[in-house]
Amino acid sequence: MLYYLFTWLDKTINLPGAGVFQYISFRAAMSVITSLVIMLIFGKPFIKWLKRKQIGETVRDLNLEGQKEKEGTATMGGLLILTAIVIPTLLFAKLDNIYVLIMLGTTVWLGMIGFIDDYIKVFRHNKEGMPGKYKILGQVILGLSVGLLIMYHPDITIKEKTTVESYVATHNINVEGNYDKAKNVMSQNPIKSTKTTIPFVKNNELDYAKIITWMGDWAQNWVWLLYVLIVIFVVTATSNAANLTDGIDGLATGTSAIIGSTLAILAWVSGNIIFANYLNIMYLPNIGELSVFITAFVGATIGFLWYNTHPAEIFMGDTGSLPIGGIIAVFALLIRKELLIPILCGIFLIEDISVILQTSYFKWTRKKYGEGRRIFLMAPLHHHYQKKGIKEEKIVTRFYIIGILLAIISIVTLKLR
Repeated sequence: MLYYLFTWLDKTINLPGAGVFQYISFRAAMSVITSLVIMLIFGKPFIKWLKRKQIGETVRDLNLEGQKEKEGTATMGGLLILTAIVIPTLLFAKLDNIYVLIMLGTTVWLGMIGFIDDYIKVFRHNKEGMPGKYKILGQVILGLSVGLLIMYHPDITIKEKTTVESYVATHNINVEGNYDKAKNVMSQNPIKSTKTTIPFVKNNELDYAKIITWMGDWAQNWVWLLYVLIVIFVVTATSNAANLTDGIDGLATGTSAIIGSTLAILAWVSGNIIFANYLNIMYLPNIGELSVFITAFVGATIGFLWYNTHPAEIFMGDTGSLPIGGIIAVFALLIRKELLIPILCGIFLIEDISVILQTSYFKWTRKKYGEGRRIFLMAPLHHHYQKKGIKEEKIVTRFYIIGILLAIISIVTLKLR
């Protein structure tokens, strides 16, 4: 909203300084500051209000150290996180940008699902919350919608890399003198594409249509179905993995802030034709506007960490954890970096895998030996380390360090091929 106001002021009355709103870097900086301010100013009053309303966490007895002290801690803090994401985005982003609209829709949709789940737990006193099949259904609907929008919305395009020689020949440009024929430039016209980025590969682009080339002429007709299924899987898996990671104070929040900061860098370079050309990566027109959204996300998660570090004053609940995972997944899909998720979101991945392994192995051994056996002392993985007697704060800090390392590796993939 402020973007349009200051653009109008700049053009009509030439207001000094109003033109700075044309720069994504300025609006992204204002977005993260605004998000942080919202969290820091309203965090404490919000926690007090939740306590007055007796909106507190019901903790299952897992026989973990310090677990009982968490009973009654204010929950549903995800409402504050979502507010701190949405308000700065509405203030500083271009609201006619399809990428921004998709991210806002993702935030609100998964926030609503998470809120319903928390409402059932807190107010209906049902520890199970919303049945899992309905959560999955909501994630599938989101994945289906996002996948179809990426496939068919006219504003979601890429510009392909080509050589100077091809560019000159295609556009009938008369060039005198020598030029570097091997140098990559961006094509003039944006195109619809199902291409994505493969990390650590020299020619690092994969067209999903090539996966089904065995279908012959039908490949282009059915690639939309393959792509939508991939989007649904990425959204569902990442959202649920973030939900599993939210098990000890500050773990999901801090890890998400690290991931969000990395995504901000990737969006920035992908949406800047100079950086995209220099790094020899896919250029995505208008994607840079997502920097405003993701910086609000980073500000919200860091601000929430102020109150969520051990001992936590507030938990985000599913109102926060489900949207956080979904936001990361959809954002990665939009910037064509979804294949980086196993690296960048390695903490989420290992938490998810630990639960899958534990459950599968327990069921298999119970069927084979008559009694279930476990790989870990407890799943998800952070509880395994708690069972080993490692302090909660140390587990979280070590996971942060691993998360930062994975973030650096993700950024390095821009050039390391």
